[in-house]
Amino acid sequence: MIPFDATKPLLVFGGPYSNLEATRAMRQRAEDLAIPANNVICTGDVVAYCAAPEETARLVADWGCHVIQGNCEQQLAAGAEDCACNFEDGTECAALAKGWYPFANSRMSDEMRAWMGDLPTTLRFTFAGRTFRVIHGGTDVINRWVFPSERDILTEEVVLAGADVIIAGHSGIPSITRVRNRVWFNPGVIGMPANDGTTDVWYGLIRPNDDGGVMLSTHRLAYDHH
Repeated sequence: MIPFDATKPLLVFGGPYSNLEATRAMRQRAEDLAIPANNVICTGDVVAYCAAPEETARLVADWGCHVIQGNCEQQLAAGAEDCACNFEDGTECAALAKGWYPFANSRMSDEMRAWMGDLPTTLRFTFAGRTFRVIHGGTDVINRWVFPSERDILTEEVVLAGADVIIAGHSGIPSITRVRNRVWFNPGVIGMPANDGTTDVWYGLIRPNDDGGVMLSTHRLAYDHH
């Protein structure tokens, strides 16, 4: 059982993606909201596209928040040759990965690789009377792409996850989707914009409701991207 501070919201975010400036802004936002590190959850992919892989990993580790492994953590911990992101061949993301992954892999310390390798692959907890499960991509397939428009995949995943609310990452698109009597909650990522025409990144909050339930919400985070 995770000893959350039940008087505070939970702050959830995905994909710092080696973006040190955005990660600093996320930590500052948590402090501004008076949310302690133990009430903060990251859905993985601490290291990816951006310029400061080692520094970003150290910042997240020093923060002391809860982090699960994404495919990037698994691959970097193993010193693998690619990110195993499951991009389609010929896409821009697949092309970018051929540049950023070797860059990140060459700059990770043994200490941070060990930290990544020791992270859990999932978290389960109860908060405000609801059961939660934190995953990266899919429940059984860490790099599975799950989008809110894919109802069949969502239905399959919520059954596999076995919780009232599933907190997921990987896709990078913030969304709150009701599937039958459960909720798929992707708070978005902080390392890159959500392809919405702005430079903002995204995170989520989980607050207890007065009626004994929980309220989920997504929020923009602006930072000095220059």
